[in-house]
Amino acid sequence: MTKNIGIIGCGWLGLPLAEELHKTGYRISGTTTSEEKIKVLKTKGIQPFKISISEEGIKGPITEFLNTLSILIINIPPGLRGKGPKESYIEKIKLLYGAIKKSSVKHVIFASSTAVYGEAEGTVTEKTKPAPNTASGVQLLECENLFLNDEQIQTTIIRFGGLIGPKRHPITMLSGRENLKGGNAPINLIHLDDCIGIIKSLIEHNHWNAILNAVYPQHPTKEEYYTKEALKRGLTPPYYESESNKTYKLIATCSPFLINNYDFLTSIN
Repeated sequence: MTKNIGIIGCGWLGLPLAEELHKTGYRISGTTTSEEKIKVLKTKGIQPFKISISEEGIKGPITEFLNTLSILIINIPPGLRGKGPKESYIEKIKLLYGAIKKSSVKHVIFASSTAVYGEAEGTVTEKTKPAPNTASGVQLLECENLFLNDEQIQTTIIRFGGLIGPKRHPITMLSGRENLKGGNAPINLIHLDDCIGIIKSLIEHNHWNAILNAVYPQHPTKEEYYTKEALKRGLTPPYYESESNKTYKLIATCSPFLINNYDFLTSIN
């Protein structure tokens, strides 16, 4: 039986994910807040729903959207870094969670972040106790627990590292900057193609009730990596200050599922 999969948030990750899952043979529904995006989704074979979620409520046919699904992928970033008023990400997800509880959805994939580990030092795996030190990390962890503590919903949490891919790479902002700190810190990145590949693999293997760190397994230093990436693009490399030895956070996975069932599609080098 073909699985009906819904994606909340068809943006930088959600849209290409929806396209790939559609090509694989799944029936895909996706949400957008934009009328223009409705047409885009339709042309790609994705059933579109115009739905917006704020801390004040949910606008749009959320019940109709959820009741068609066997799997829901929640891909809504906290969005706490921009200028202007900040909405409560927790309240938004609580509203969505309430709607899910009233629906037939029993399987959820929640896109989270390694930000939940805060300033942990050394090698960090899924067994490391989260200790977020940013607003986004704190709220992501609370939202993770909202689903993980519900025994009636089978949820898999994916804690993505720094996202890179088309039109998205840190070197574009780091190029030419001086007196940067943390040059000896390892990078903890993952490419868009692997984000999609890991989610596909989870669905194909019905891997639920799990927490996964999704980060590329190689970790060159920031100075080494960003210098190389700048020169590759014809940009001015960033300059890092020399520093004394310090233990930095290196995100790894101890998940048998990822270790045994997934080969990374891309290289960050």
